[in-house]
Amino acid sequence: MRGGKVAVVGGSIAGCAAALALRRGGADEVTVYERAAGRLADRGVGLAMHNARYAELELAGLVDASMPYHQVTRRRWYVRDDVVASGPLGRELAVLPFPFRTYNWGPLWRELRRRVPEAADFRHGSTVEAVEVTPEGAAVHADGHTDRYDVVIGADGYRSAVRAAVYPDVQPGYAGYLAWRGAYPSDRLRDPDLWAEDECVYVVFPGGHLVTYRIPDGAPGVHRVNWVLYTAPPPGLDQGLQTPTTLHPGTAGDGLRAHLAYVADELLPTFWGDVVRATTHDELFLQPLYDFTAPRYAVDRALLMGDAATVARPHTGAGAVKALQDATALQSALTSASTWPEALSAYDADRAPTGRIMVDLGRRLGRGLVQETPDWRSLDQAGLEAWWQRTDGTGAFGGTPRART
Repeated sequence: MRGGKVAVVGGSIAGCAAALALRRGGADEVTVYERAAGRLADRGVGLAMHNARYAELELAGLVDASMPYHQVTRRRWYVRDDVVASGPLGRELAVLPFPFRTYNWGPLWRELRRRVPEAADFRHGSTVEAVEVTPEGAAVHADGHTDRYDVVIGADGYRSAVRAAVYPDVQPGYAGYLAWRGAYPSDRLRDPDLWAEDECVYVVFPGGHLVTYRIPDGAPGVHRVNWVLYTAPPPGLDQGLQTPTTLHPGTAGDGLRAHLAYVADELLPTFWGDVVRATTHDELFLQPLYDFTAPRYAVDRALLMGDAATVARPHTGAGAVKALQDATALQSALTSASTWPEALSAYDADRAPTGRIMVDLGRRLGRGLVQETPDWRSLDQAGLEAWWQRTDGTGAFGGTPRART
């Protein structure tokens, strides 16, 4: 199938990948609407990509070795145990394989943005007010103008205007807990030699856990510490985060920061408490956890991808991977179909089942790692391996392979 005029709403990782897939798939005109006026590459938080999913996406031409990454090989689990003398890292429970590449969100976005063909009309600072979808096409209302397209793609995140046009009743459901996040230069670490550079660390405690790993930071061999801590806030201290929102850096209230300090002081071993405490107020932000998935990924002439289609809790380790896989499925659908309805139907059949799998996995991991945590101190290597196998269930952690068509 060749030709067509397509709008992409959202210009982050999913939107850039969609624009690239559309041009490769034969679309004549691609317009990307991105509400942020400045460059998105200033975001300095991390993400991880399973080596097997990287190989798949490299073959599809969406990622390659020139994109700065840091290789992680193991995941080491610790718990604070004040009864057993265990040192500043805590008591080690287990070591599991963790074949992941870690990325800095900003440089990864910048590389994807650079790959978007110049022929695409990339509109920074363009706010989409509404979208209308019919079986014949779509209209995008933005910045006081209305433009019509053959297809509109929603790559605009969990508050998607495109999803609202086709599924107004599908809203993210609050999971009941938050993710505290921070990232900063690794030269702030005390005793960095205690933490091997190729290790991701899980520090578990009753009602939550800390995940931390290094990500690239500019020059080769220079890293940032990226950490995420999951736990429920005390009653009355959630700052209205049950509704879809994020507390951006520097906006967390005193109560939430006091709770984070309590976790760092009382529930984490000293080294990992220091990792959290080294984050400044202006570097700390909070992300409430939601999940949902659209019943279908394509409706009439609208197509959903990334977080606009499915939000799975980040425990799955596959958010960015899924968005990039969505783009490869879009390209495959375009190159194998002869009409837009055929292409959209093929895309939906490929990707909607994956969305359901990832949401289910995120909920299972959320129960096991936050909401119904085991007695961590009772687990050893064999016990934690068995617990992880039960909790992961289908083995979808890190993303599922996408079937080739």
